[in-house]
Amino acid sequence: MSGTLYLCATPIGNLGDISKRCLDTLSSVDIIAAEDTRRTLQLLNHFGISKPLTSYHEHNKREKGEYIARLLREGKNIALVSDAGTPAISDPGEDIVRICAENGLAVTSIPGPVAGVNALILSGLSTSRFAFEGFLSVNKRHRREHLESVKNDTHTLIFYEAPHKLLYTLEDMKNAFGAERRIALVRELTKLHEEVIRTTLGEALSFYEERSPRGEYVIIVEGATEQEAAEDWWETLSVEEHVDKYISDGVTQKEAIKLAARDRGVPKREIYSEYHKI
Repeated sequence: MSGTLYLCATPIGNLGDISKRCLDTLSSVDIIAAEDTRRTLQLLNHFGISKPLTSYHEHNKREKGEYIARLLREGKNIALVSDAGTPAISDPGEDIVRICAENGLAVTSIPGPVAGVNALILSGLSTSRFAFEGFLSVNKRHRREHLESVKNDTHTLIFYEAPHKLLYTLEDMKNAFGAERRIALVRELTKLHEEVIRTTLGEALSFYEERSPRGEYVIIVEGATEQEAAEDWWETLSVEEHVDKYISDGVTQKEAIKLAARDRGVPKREIYSEYHKI
């Protein structure tokens, strides 16, 4: 019989949040696959657990995924943990779960903390409908395309961000969503200095221009109003004005033409031809 892969959620800050079932699972499996073995070793030492560790992260997920699948076929039970929180959410664990699903290997989850959900319920924004957007691309163009694609969504949006990218992200969010869109910035979740800042995009940008961001952030963004979602902001603009608006936001002319074509539901060549006629 093949073994089982256990997706073990670990604390995102406060070690008291680990569940008894998680501890029992970590103690009973044959091997633990960890995003950062050094960090996981500290967790295991704290709870007096001694188990073989193997690394499994973004840069080795292909070869280690095959290795983990082989061990499962041999009957080994394996626990998968991320640096913190629930594996497979903005995490290479997604890939090994897919491999297991494709090969008929057993997978189960040991529930526990998820930073995005905890930040959402602290935000004061709507929790009735929400979408997890994860980390934005470090590529400026891809980041702006992502934000443009969700700016009219009416459900609450959840993003993760590193401190060194926070200002760039807030600036791009302000340009895409507007300075008055409400947000919550949440950091140090479950820790002694947990912080929740409920504000607007414009005010958040001003705040962090004066204060260096510290720690990993969860950014909760209010959804668009029904009126905003229904409005096509470009309808009163000429093709030239439409393309130039995107260029003024910092994208290339080629990308601006692509975005304008997407908005208007026409081929790129039509926008290109019209724009260069002027």
